[in-house]
Amino acid sequence: MIYQSFAELYDELFDPAMYDQWLDFVANRVAPTSGELLDLACGSGRLGVLLAQHGYQVSGLDLSEEMLALAAKHAEEADVTMPLMAGNMLDLSAIGQYQTVTCFADSFCYLSDLDQVTQAFAQVHDHLAVGGQFLFDVITPHQTDDVYPGYMYNYVDETRAFVWTSYGIEDEAHAAEHDLTFFTKNEETGEYRKVTELHHERTYPLADYQRALAAAGLTVKRVSADFGEHEVAPDTTRWFFEVTREA
Repeated sequence: MIYQSFAELYDELFDPAMYDQWLDFVANRVAPTSGELLDLACGSGRLGVLLAQHGYQVSGLDLSEEMLALAAKHAEEADVTMPLMAGNMLDLSAIGQYQTVTCFADSFCYLSDLDQVTQAFAQVHDHLAVGGQFLFDVITPHQTDDVYPGYMYNYVDETRAFVWTSYGIEDEAHAAEHDLTFFTKNEETGEYRKVTELHHERTYPLADYQRALAAAGLTVKRVSADFGEHEVAPDTTRWFFEVTREA
């Protein structure tokens, strides 16, 4: 399961500024009084906590039990109410209906193919109230094809190191793999423990996402870049979707 063996380390090193930007993206489009909000693939709950602190009735759903444990911890530390559910975005039959559904950090790009993406969109449709809003992001083919191949990020402090290396995939269109490795120091022995995960992401042309949303019965209101601040351009690295269910 993605992140499971090093969820806490990943959570600590994730850029907190992005959560503030996702919060602003939601807040500029959905009022806290608009009804219940589901944060799909909520991860460690950082965004959900921010939403709850700003008055939203937010619940979180994620596949990873370890991420949900972190989300519960963060909600408790922030003294906010945020119901959490374990579940797969490909089958949301066990949950209710929401006025707003969010799904960020390119979570749909971790699904195996476009059929699964369409299936996930259909599940969102079935659990989104008529007139409700579905807000999400995905990385673009420019990101997978031009930015990620050869990308490397390193982080080192006194007790840990993090190495992120990305590769393109020759026989799979618009796909990339990320080799994420943590080294954590045992303060008693001075030895380092290595924890590694290989993550696979795949995205699709914008028209494919638009067709998948239409097939799921959803209507695209706008696609933008930079957390909704700019229009889409050839060098856009992440698309932000504003979608509604009209019937």
